[in-house]
Amino acid sequence: MEKILMRIALICDDYLPDSTRVSAKMMHELACELLEKGHEPIVICPCNKIQTLEILNLDGVVVYKFPNGAIKNVSKISRAINESMLSFNAWRFIGKYIRETKIDGVVYYSPSIFFGKLANKIKENWHCKSYLILRDSFPQWLVDQGIIKEGGLAERYFRYFEQINYDAADYIGLMSDRNKDIFINKYQNKYKVQTLFNWADFKGIDNIPSATLRSKLALQNKVIFFYGGNIGHAQDMMNLMRLVRSASYRDDVHFLLIGQGDEVSLVKQFIIDNSLKNCTYLPSITQSEFKSVLKIVDVGLFSLAKNHTVHNFPGKLLGYMANKLPILGSVNASNDVMEIINGAKAGFVFVNGNDEALLNAAINLADDTQLRKNLGCNAYSLLQEKFSVEMAAEKILSSLFS
Repeated sequence: MEKILMRIALICDDYLPDSTRVSAKMMHELACELLEKGHEPIVICPCNKIQTLEILNLDGVVVYKFPNGAIKNVSKISRAINESMLSFNAWRFIGKYIRETKIDGVVYYSPSIFFGKLANKIKENWHCKSYLILRDSFPQWLVDQGIIKEGGLAERYFRYFEQINYDAADYIGLMSDRNKDIFINKYQNKYKVQTLFNWADFKGIDNIPSATLRSKLALQNKVIFFYGGNIGHAQDMMNLMRLVRSASYRDDVHFLLIGQGDEVSLVKQFIIDNSLKNCTYLPSITQSEFKSVLKIVDVGLFSLAKNHTVHNFPGKLLGYMANKLPILGSVNASNDVMEIINGAKAGFVFVNGNDEALLNAAINLADDTQLRKNLGCNAYSLLQEKFSVEMAAEKILSSLFS
């Protein structure tokens, strides 16, 4: 029987080629996988650098970029205002095309929590199903971090849109089994939920050229511990910066941090205040450059704030796994990413705050080339087993069209 072509709208707040964030890369890989399976993905995303709708083609995927205020690397108030306008602006600029072009299914990514109304409009127009890829606990992590007051006006505002976001979904995919259990317990089986692990496309990774940063930064004979991605409150970057300071006595170890976020200034100031020569911060780079950097580093770093009540699985880990990098990181207590990584012998993960254990693991990794190689190979095997884009696409498609 001939496969039926489905037109699937993918909605996200960040996308290639303008972004270096893992979420943008994941959504493009998903779109390309859907295309390869014979479907027709169309991507809908905002852009703060345009005044009218922009339509482009990226690797065969049609991308609709609509004008919207900046939602990355701006103040929290500006971000809240501009994110609140996402569904309105998307429909304002793209509604005509959506009404004229049949949509068979909707896949939308959170964060942001403000696409629920857009998903509903598309569903109402074409009587199709929707799938929410839920990767964040916003606004819960804001409450956990003490950024907004529990029960306050800001929380009630965000909770209103969070509810719309969930209610618009026929299925919700959470990034870990523990997150799924927490969600089910909180909402008492109100929603259809399943575990949808983060994913990566690791085909063709051997063809990516290596970056030249080692020579540019004079790091030829050093073991490079690399952090790439968002540098914000949710990551608790001071956790990693304490590691950098504790390891500063090692002349053969260097920490490379690449990314953007609201804790960049804290990271840069920490480097200055502690006169750290073993750490380099660089702003965001293109996805192709980012992939090249992953080819020349030795250990992949990550961190999650210890007072989180949810259990995120950072997407950056997939890039580390794809490049056979051992993983070193800290998480909130009971986060199943610790069980997954440690259980697969793909690296070392500890509860955030266990600074001594984190440092000892870093030193062991710096000292032992074979240990790094063994853990890195295990990380790649774990990626193939649990986190392929093919598996993610099949799970989403079966939910939308079965």
